[in-house]
Amino acid sequence: MFHLLLVIIYLAFISLGLPDGLLGAAWPSMYQEFQVPVSYAGIISMIIAGGTIVSSLQSDRLTLRFGPGRVTAVSVAMTAAALFGFSVTRSFLPLCFWAVPYGLGAGSVDAALNNYVALHYASRHMSWLHCMWGVGASAGPYIMGYVLSGGGIWNTGYRCIGLLQIALTAILFLSLPLWRDRPGNGRDSATRQEEGGGAGDPAPAVPLSLMQIIAIPGAREVMVTFFCYCALEQTAGLWAASYLALHEGVSTEAAAFFASLFFIGITAGRAASGFLTLRFNDTQMIRLGLALILAGILIFFLPLGGNAALAGLIIIGLGCAPVYPCVIHSTPALFGADRSQAIIGVQMASAYVGTCLMPPLFGLLANHISISLFPFYLFVILVLMFLMHERLLKKTRR
Repeated sequence: MFHLLLVIIYLAFISLGLPDGLLGAAWPSMYQEFQVPVSYAGIISMIIAGGTIVSSLQSDRLTLRFGPGRVTAVSVAMTAAALFGFSVTRSFLPLCFWAVPYGLGAGSVDAALNNYVALHYASRHMSWLHCMWGVGASAGPYIMGYVLSGGGIWNTGYRCIGLLQIALTAILFLSLPLWRDRPGNGRDSATRQEEGGGAGDPAPAVPLSLMQIIAIPGAREVMVTFFCYCALEQTAGLWAASYLALHEGVSTEAAAFFASLFFIGITAGRAASGFLTLRFNDTQMIRLGLALILAGILIFFLPLGGNAALAGLIIIGLGCAPVYPCVIHSTPALFGADRSQAIIGVQMASAYVGTCLMPPLFGLLANHISISLFPFYLFVILVLMFLMHERLLKKTRR
């Protein structure tokens, strides 16, 4: 049964990634229909990110009260409803409305699933699960592109993904009896809540406030580590093609292709990382990833031309692969199973804040100074991430 639940969680991670690339794939058609500026996509993405941050911060409270199974099932149901809302929208303002449950659902399921896997499964499964997210994130735009290239409209693409989410919601609700915590992991109270509890059971654990979480030794450091990771990943993904085309002289077609290889590198790297975790622990995998990111960035500084910069970008993608899943998987060991859900919730929130703030900040620097600052920007973020992770290890060493 435990392995059957793992298969369901794999499907949930694919589902989590499916909607992520839809807006970017569909927006060229959507903004013309809505008669709004192309930049309005940023408004939608900010609303989604804001909802994700809010629900991530509430994940500890929700999971303690309802259990990870119910939180996951309801969250996926919310995203399914939001996707259907997108599919029937004919103007911009309703799109903003449906972006709210979209973000709230995504944040809750992300934090709940990551904590559950960190508590119950080996590090290799965390890497492979995030690889499955990459599969979903790649498949979503492909489905949208297939619909549009076949003469369909963007609404149909959203409806297709919505149907897949509804199917997964049904599977998750049917799987609720499988969501059981292993004994001795510090979350027994949440398990009793999900199973219905009993009169003689101890009182359930009290969710931690944000200030209580921040006061935990190492919490600030892991929050900054996550902020930096997503800032680096999203900045590289958003601006790599522009840097290659404008600074390295690579053709726009080749630049776009290699920018996509950055994300493919992350996905393939996470598949490989799952096997490497059989030999190396989480800390070693994170340091290996940071070293590869450094090597990729340093290639940008060398006067080797556009082809070397392309290789550097792929190496950065491979380096990013183990960092995110291994930091999450190490959370129960560093902070204790009883506090891991609270810590992972603020990690997710910090990650989305980094996603929201840092890529646009580089856009301002590129616009007002020069896009050649791209490798310097990534290097500064990487150094801060390394220092914070090392400080995290010192503060949580037992």
